[in-house]
Amino acid sequence: MTTPTITSLAPLLDRLFDQDEAARGVTRAAFADVTDADRTRMMQSKTEYRDLYARLKDAPLAVSRETGHLLYMLARSSRAKVIVEFGTSFGISTLHLAAGLRDNGGGRLITSEFEPSKAARARENLRDGGLIDLVEIREGDALQTLSEDLPDQIDLVLLDGAKALYPDILDLVEDRLKPGAIIVADNADFSPDYLARVRKPGNGYMSTPFAEDVELTVRIN
Repeated sequence: MTTPTITSLAPLLDRLFDQDEAARGVTRAAFADVTDADRTRMMQSKTEYRDLYARLKDAPLAVSRETGHLLYMLARSSRAKVIVEFGTSFGISTLHLAAGLRDNGGGRLITSEFEPSKAARARENLRDGGLIDLVEIREGDALQTLSEDLPDQIDLVLLDGAKALYPDILDLVEDRLKPGAIIVADNADFSPDYLARVRKPGNGYMSTPFAEDVELTVRIN
C-alpha cells in the first residue's frame, strides 16, 4: 500500500508546528504597544492591514493542527485538482493542501503571499516536503496577484490572509467556483461582511461555523 503523502509529511509538519508554538512570543511582542481593541480594528480594516502584517512578518501564523487535517481531508474527499489559497505565510496550510493534491493524482495550487520573506520560507518548506512542483506562489497584494490568470474552475479555496479582504478575494474567484466548490475561511469572525454574504439565503452558498476559528462554505449553484 502506498503511504499517503500527509503521513510522509508528519516529521516536517511536526517541526513547523513546534516552530510556530515557539514563535508565539514574537506575535505577542509585535503587538506590545497595541490594545486589543486597536488590534481588532486593524484586522477588520481595509487600509491598516498592511501595517498589521508588516508587524507579523516574522511570525508563522500557522493554522491549527486540526485545521491542517481538515484542509487535507477536504482536498481529498472533494478530489480537488485546483486550489486557490489567500495567505501563504510559511506554507503550513499550503503543505496540507498540496498533499491532498498529490494523493489525488496531481493538480495545481495557486497561493498568494504579501511578504517576500515568508514566500521564500514557504518555498523552502514545500521543497523539503517534495511538493513545490504542485504550487505556484504569487508574491504581492492578492488583490492584484489573484486578479488574473486563474483556472476556469476552482475546487477549493482557503482564505487565511487579511480578514477585511475576504469579500474582495471572493469577488475575484467567485465566477470560477464550480458547483460544490468548498471555501474554508480562517478567523472569519473578523470579516462580518464576508460572513453575511455567504450565509445569506439564496446567495448561492451554504455556510456554517465548523470549528472555533473556521467557517466552512460550499457553493451550491
